[in-house]
Amino acid sequence: MAFIDDIIDLAQMPTQEISAAALTLARFSLLDWAVCGRAGISEPLSGKLRQLAEREAGTAAASVFGAAQAPARMAALVNGATSHALDFDDTHFAHIGHLSVGIYPAAFAVGETRDLTAREVITAFAVGAEAAIRIGIVLGTKHYNHGFHQTATAGAFGATVAAGRLFGLSDAQMRNAIGLCATRASGLKSQFGTMGKPYNAGIAASNGVECAQLAALDFTSAEDALMGEQGFVATHCQGGDVATAWATPPRERFLFEDNKYKLHACCHGLHAMIEALLVLDLKGRDLAEVAALEVRTNPRWLRVCDKKRPATGLEVKFSYAWLAGMTLRGDTTGSDRSYSDAVAGDPNLAEFANKVTVTGDADLTDTQVAGAVRFADGTSLPLAFDLMAPLPPDVLETKLRDKAVAVLADAGAAIWDRLDVLPEMTARDAGKILIS
Repeated sequence: MAFIDDIIDLAQMPTQEISAAALTLARFSLLDWAVCGRAGISEPLSGKLRQLAEREAGTAAASVFGAAQAPARMAALVNGATSHALDFDDTHFAHIGHLSVGIYPAAFAVGETRDLTAREVITAFAVGAEAAIRIGIVLGTKHYNHGFHQTATAGAFGATVAAGRLFGLSDAQMRNAIGLCATRASGLKSQFGTMGKPYNAGIAASNGVECAQLAALDFTSAEDALMGEQGFVATHCQGGDVATAWATPPRERFLFEDNKYKLHACCHGLHAMIEALLVLDLKGRDLAEVAALEVRTNPRWLRVCDKKRPATGLEVKFSYAWLAGMTLRGDTTGSDRSYSDAVAGDPNLAEFANKVTVTGDADLTDTQVAGAVRFADGTSLPLAFDLMAPLPPDVLETKLRDKAVAVLADAGAAIWDRLDVLPEMTARDAGKILIS
């Protein structure tokens, strides 16, 4: 079976064949995405996109973060960008990108427009996310390192599959939708650090809605614009890794079950170190008693989040030394408010940073950290953590609830109070979470 046929088969997978673990994570992802979107409402780019939505005529059919409603495609654009504005959303390391921000906005927009249930939206998201992961693996690190933003490229295909499932597309129509997405999917890493990065996520969601809408109208496309000659994979990466992408078929296991969540409002490269420090038994010792902190990490993170002397609150989010000090003294790392310019100039953190050594270790994966904390009395504690280590669902739920409260206070708790009733809600009622 050709890879595109595998993706089409996945898109039509009966709900009862999707693992319970994947559907549980999909519910978690929905609420975490809602928290990230609500938190991003006041970001400048979010306001600009809401202004754009107001200027575009059309049927107001889908909910928008921080506004009322907009046409489905525009709602997907605004919600995708808004929920990625703070870069606090989930990550899938095999996909090399963020799934919820590109796929849930598309699924929600279609679900509301078609008067579907939240359960159908959640299921479509799970299937779309799985498709995005599989396509992301085919594209691989070469695609990412060449400058493409997988959240927007592979993510657009996931958004298309999710939206197409909710439109009830036939196999032939789904093939056309995927083909149309192949000619629409875009997003560059050169936009990182600008409004263009979250816009990439919005583009992915918007493309998904548009391609599914067109396919539902029997708009046609190349037979295999994903994997065929001069198709997306052929033109966007040097040889696709289909064998790895489908080594474990979805009916055996959803790779989405490996989705990871940002529990700290900083670069994901720092999270393994933070978690490693949080589980240490310090026996009441404080920063002054630490003589040295040795951190080993995958070398790629040294180019991303090893700011030795952050000058702003934003730069603090990319500093091993500062986050180590903040974590050890008990600062709240899950709130964006913790990363201020004042924290960047904190003399105690600056002094502690002199004790921190960060080195690259190619034997460690992107999700691992190792090292040691050495104390003034000559004792030491080993440092080790792997973000890929599975968390029991109840533990993950507690951590995500804590994150929601740290970000949105009581409003965050209210969002998560809907967890158990969410599948029984209509998509329209669930969409109210986005507004208030």
